Amino acid sequence: VDLDPDDLAARLDEALTVYVRAMGYPSGTVRQRRPMWVEHSRRPGWRAVGALGPDRSLWGIAYGYPGARGQWWFEEVRRGLLADGERGRELADTVLHDYFELTELHVRPDVQGDGIGEALARRLLARPTDTYVLLSTPEAEQPNRAWSLYRRLGFLDLLRRHRFTSDPRPFAVLGRRLPLDPPGTPPGAGAGPRPGRLCAGPVRPV
Repeated sequence: VDLDPDDLAARLDEALTVYVRAMGYPSGTVRQRRPMWVEHSRRPGWRAVGALGPDRSLWGIAYGYPGARGQWWFEEVRRGLLADGERGRELADTVLHDYFELTELHVRPDVQGDGIGEALARRLLARPTDTYVLLSTPEAEQPNRAWSLYRRLGFLDLLRRHRFTSDPRPFAVLGRRLPLDPPGTPPGAGAGPRPGRLCAGPVRPV
């Protein structure tokens, strides 16, 4: 289902509990993250979708908004790209000027593996107004469900082992051009010109 800011506010603790359980964070994170999620829901272009179980409880949540200068995530990724040589500088000058940030995508652990994550991503990104979609996810020694989903959806590497100032863990920043490919398309077939790494291409005029 599509969620508006009032829908999220009504289910905020439930949505944050899904997030905390999916990420393995301590329960106190719900209280810490509440103001940030509310602020995000007030940003221009914010969109959210949820997955509901038969009892109408929230099984999954995804939201995002267009990236822009001055946003914390934008500036963190830009810092990493500018330190990544010529390719990074090119991406900073192109991709970062026209992208949708897939900020959160989480599914309750006990119902993972049934396609809910992909359904949420596809619904959220079904009517793109931006050229690219970007996200960040913790690096993993072995492929996990999140990584498998992003690769299946055609996400390519923008940055690897990037260190955000708020988290000691290494993260990958992934992206692809929009719209998403139809279900069943081989991974990477429409995501960019080279498999594995995102390359800058023409950006829609704004």
